[in-house]
Amino acid sequence: MMTARLTRYSNDLENLSRSHLRRRLEPINGIDFTSNDFLAFSTAPQIREAVQSALEDGMPLGSGGSRLLRGNHRIHDELETMAAETFGSEKALYFANGYSANFAILTTLPRRNDLIIFDALSHASIREGIFSSLAKNVKTPHNDVDAIEHVLADWRTSASGSSMAWIMVESLYSMDGDCAPLSDLVEVAERYGAILIVDEAHATGVWGENGRGLTEPFDGRRNLVAVHTCGKALGAAGGLVCTSSELIDFMINKCRPFIYSTAPPPINAVAVMAALRLLDEEPRRRIDLLGLIKKANRELELKFEKIGSQTQIIPFVIGDEELTLRVASEMQQAGFDLRAIRPPTVPAGTARLRISITLHATEKNISDMFDELYTIVSNTDTDIS
Repeated sequence: MMTARLTRYSNDLENLSRSHLRRRLEPINGIDFTSNDFLAFSTAPQIREAVQSALEDGMPLGSGGSRLLRGNHRIHDELETMAAETFGSEKALYFANGYSANFAILTTLPRRNDLIIFDALSHASIREGIFSSLAKNVKTPHNDVDAIEHVLADWRTSASGSSMAWIMVESLYSMDGDCAPLSDLVEVAERYGAILIVDEAHATGVWGENGRGLTEPFDGRRNLVAVHTCGKALGAAGGLVCTSSELIDFMINKCRPFIYSTAPPPINAVAVMAALRLLDEEPRRRIDLLGLIKKANRELELKFEKIGSQTQIIPFVIGDEELTLRVASEMQQAGFDLRAIRPPTVPAGTARLRISITLHATEKNISDMFDELYTIVSNTDTDIS
């Protein structure tokens, strides 16, 4: 009986296989052009030494409970104080990862009769949070500030005086590598009394004058909520929500994903603090990465006559899912870890290679990778424009 009932899952998997959308876990292999470890912090000796030292001093591996019970370790508080100072906010709150942080914000702060306006290319964690919220929501075209303002203007005519509007964007989009027009969005939010929520996942550590993310020029604004992910350029794990004291205190009291989750391991907080220190101690890493980013975008333009994203995430759109898988497989066989990104992660017809530039690759690696990609693509039957 149970085997028969499980058949529907097998059928769904077969359908995914036929449409070239079935996923499998693959081991790490080849030169890294896939990860989000942009600054190579995950292997930084300073962070490893900080973790080893903390363990030797008796730091527990697990937190033992939620933050409101016995899981609130001293190091969590120290990290949040350091994060608030680093990112220029009144307070910060530490979550296990960026997905949890986005979901927590969107299911806690926007309330019934509020409005959430979100970008069409928003990450899955943002969408899940929005669709689980009691607030109304409107999706707007990608990076279209005029559309956001139009929605706000219409909504304000009928909204009650106590209702709030929330604008949710990413500062640097994870699949297209382009950036949100934050200056314009801050201005629109200010004009309409809205709060701007910015997921800084792919900008934290890399962009901004001091690697503080693209919201750095707007730090300290009380109508800004910034999410700084710790598992990408910072090389550790977790998500830091940085905003006003009132909103952080409200989340501590009302946020179910925070209240009813076991706190992040204290040792993770040690690693994040070490990473934040390393940002200041080794600015050369950012400088070197920015040089590699320019190199990669230049190689793309020279070999394929394509204008790149100008960031560390460079989409190479192929379109067809089967062909994208084949190109990715051949690149992996050649020693370059590039992965195929397919729907529903990206829109139908835009399957791609997501080229990620990190300090795990050299300029020569980048040149060799684009040479190999050019050779493979030239031997396909499809014109990739």
